[in-house]
Amino acid sequence: MRNFSKARRIVVKIGTNILTKDSGVDTAYVRRIAQQISSLLKTDRQVVIVSSGAIGMGCGQLELAGKVTPVRKSTAGRPNARRLISNGVKDTKMRQACAAIGQPLLMAEWRKSFLHYGVTVAQVLVTAEVLNNRKTYLNLRNSIETLLKLSVVPILNENDSVSTDEIGSAFGDNDKLSALVASKINADVLIMLSDIDALHDKDPRKFADAKPIPTVYEITDRLERSAGGRGTKYATGGMKTKLEAAKIASNAGCRMVLANGRLKNVIDRIIAGEEIGTAFYPKRKLSNRSRWILNSAAAGTINIDEGAMRAIKNRKSLLPSGVISVKGTFEAGAVVMLNPPEPPTAASTTRRAKAVTNLSSSQLKALAGKHSSEIRKILGPKHRDVVAIPEDIVIIDY
Repeated sequence: MRNFSKARRIVVKIGTNILTKDSGVDTAYVRRIAQQISSLLKTDRQVVIVSSGAIGMGCGQLELAGKVTPVRKSTAGRPNARRLISNGVKDTKMRQACAAIGQPLLMAEWRKSFLHYGVTVAQVLVTAEVLNNRKTYLNLRNSIETLLKLSVVPILNENDSVSTDEIGSAFGDNDKLSALVASKINADVLIMLSDIDALHDKDPRKFADAKPIPTVYEITDRLERSAGGRGTKYATGGMKTKLEAAKIASNAGCRMVLANGRLKNVIDRIIAGEEIGTAFYPKRKLSNRSRWILNSAAAGTINIDEGAMRAIKNRKSLLPSGVISVKGTFEAGAVVMLNPPEPPTAASTTRRAKAVTNLSSSQLKALAGKHSSEIRKILGPKHRDVVAIPEDIVIIDY
């Protein structure tokens, strides 16, 4: 039987498809979730919500406006609002506009529902840029920690209206965001509520004989191949993004449960240990800094030889002599990808890694393949003679 009785810090991610109804928020459902979370707070637990639904709500609001006040084509031939939404729901600018409209509506519902139980909530909007920058990453973590100490429930969402990346590419309907948050605050368990009952051994939308998998200890290539594609009209997530989230949570030593959010008292039942959905268990636990390195977008790539790969697996520094080539433009202090020779040899035991580099891309190109003794002659006596130290290197394919 699962045992989450000692879980004190919990992240609950709620997907678009179960949070909304007829392109608007499902008020009754939000109230039920607020009731379950308020019950957890009374047991001296802390809860963070990652809430989707803003884009869908904004889209529904515009469609409603189109129905109430029809807008005819102008002499310039501009389509009305409903046609814009119908044709542009996949367009980044339109989705940004919908997010800006829907976000305050979504937060109003959460605030109203939690106030019914005497609980204060806080809105926290996040972009990928915030998480990739070490300083803003730490500031965000400190902010969430303070809110939790004040017994406030932080409600997080991607700041879609100002995000510079294509919406969904950074977090995947907040699946990845929820795992990053769980990782960031050292959560004990991540509960991912979706319209998906569980992880199956094959795509249940295509195969009638697909069977649910109750427990996962390792996300294999086979599991990823069976994950299927993206989500629905307003939701960019799918099983693939949920598996990616499970990997992130696992590296933080955080357990994750994927379950159908429409099940009665689903949060209470999961914490009580009932075996519903799929439970993912961690394989390793990394330090907070290592998790930040692992989950940050790489600014470039350093291709290294087999000897260098063996060295970093044995917790040794990466030296310029092991660098084969450099791709991209980046400064010292950037997070970069470390790739083995192509194609990898049969003896390769480490496939990829990420690291914080001590040298810029231009410096690395000048030093590739050279011994450490040559670095100071080329760059000067004050420069370090290593590309990255062991504390700043994280193996990806563990």
